[in-house]
Amino acid sequence: MLLVLCVDLDDDLGRKTGFSTPVIGREPVEEAAVALATADPEDSDVNVIFQGLHIYDDLDERDESVEVAVVTGNDEGDVKANREVGDEVDTVLASLSTAEDVTTLVVTDGAQDESVIPIIRSRVPIDGVRRVVVRQAQNLESMYYTIKQVLDDPETRGTVLIPLGILLLIYPLALLGSALEMPGLVLGTTSALLGLYLISRGLGLGERLDAAVERARRSLYAGRTTLLAYVVAAALFTLGGMNGLNTLERVQRETTGRVSAPVMVAALVYGSIQWLAAAGITTSLGQITDEYIAGTFEWRYLNAPFYVLSIAIVLHAVSAFFLGIVTITYLATALTAGTLLGIGSTLLFAVAESKFADSNAGSERGTETGAGSRSDSDLGPGPGPEPSSNANAHLNARSATNTESEAEAESEERHATDNPP
Repeated sequence: MLLVLCVDLDDDLGRKTGFSTPVIGREPVEEAAVALATADPEDSDVNVIFQGLHIYDDLDERDESVEVAVVTGNDEGDVKANREVGDEVDTVLASLSTAEDVTTLVVTDGAQDESVIPIIRSRVPIDGVRRVVVRQAQNLESMYYTIKQVLDDPETRGTVLIPLGILLLIYPLALLGSALEMPGLVLGTTSALLGLYLISRGLGLGERLDAAVERARRSLYAGRTTLLAYVVAAALFTLGGMNGLNTLERVQRETTGRVSAPVMVAALVYGSIQWLAAAGITTSLGQITDEYIAGTFEWRYLNAPFYVLSIAIVLHAVSAFFLGIVTITYLATALTAGTLLGIGSTLLFAVAESKFADSNAGSERGTETGAGSRSDSDLGPGPGPEPSSNANAHLNARSATNTESEAEAESEERHATDNPP
């Protein structure tokens, strides 16, 4: 007979399930395995016991004489645990009722449990030792699923794999640059790409760019004029910058010696302010148009283009004064005109907004009054007027006539009673 002996040296089965050991027989061993798996699914001794059951079923199907049992030690140390296992092996052997020679197949989960093999061999011949190795190791499994999760997550994939790919491209690009005799350009470009990517990720520029693209797409399909105004404003802004640089170059050519910083700034502003003002007015008008179409327009929104124009007048005059193009009288006039333009527009549209709000409130009150009158007429005619004085006199006369008739009738009746025929 072959004895399939499952070894649990530290007595996880007894401590976690309360089973008394040794456990002998197919059904009791299966119950013990299920109980231990329920109590602690991560215990490796669960796999040892189920492996023993698997071996038992396989040999039993071949009509071989086989038995399965579970022996345990204790958690008090190797010496006491080995002695405990030896005693339980003796108990198992004594319980076997067979005239055949008994050999055993030891099933363990590692080198620690295999330290008891000499104890078992001293009591019964050993045909073999089966070590149960679980297919997934915790560290390897964790690493595998971590890598898999990184590759499946678009956010993490973009964060980790893109810079790693750029770094891996450095060597082949360096070889390519050497072949083209441009190694510095290739390495510089690669480093610049990596640096720009890391900066964009750190500042969240990717999310902002995605949000801007999405807003532009919605504006395009919604027919918003702001998108067109921004495009035109960008072109005007670019032209203004170029014109400012041209003005600065002209001033530097015409000036002998070193040009001071205020004059340089004034040249840039003087050459670009007209274009920048046009860009600001374009964007403000586009925004006002969208607000009007959306039904959220307010009069004070019209201040924006006038504010832009006021600022442009002031900056143009100041920059021209620094360049010596205009006199101080022109500067004072421009400053006054710009200030009055801004204040006047603010006051004008504030009054217009107030008047418009009052007219709306009056029309709403009129609508409510008309609705109330209609409601009263819908209730039907009320009680009639009080009867007039003529009507009252007529009623009183009729009442007096009736009273006299009744009195005459009573008098005739008494007379007939006093003078019978």
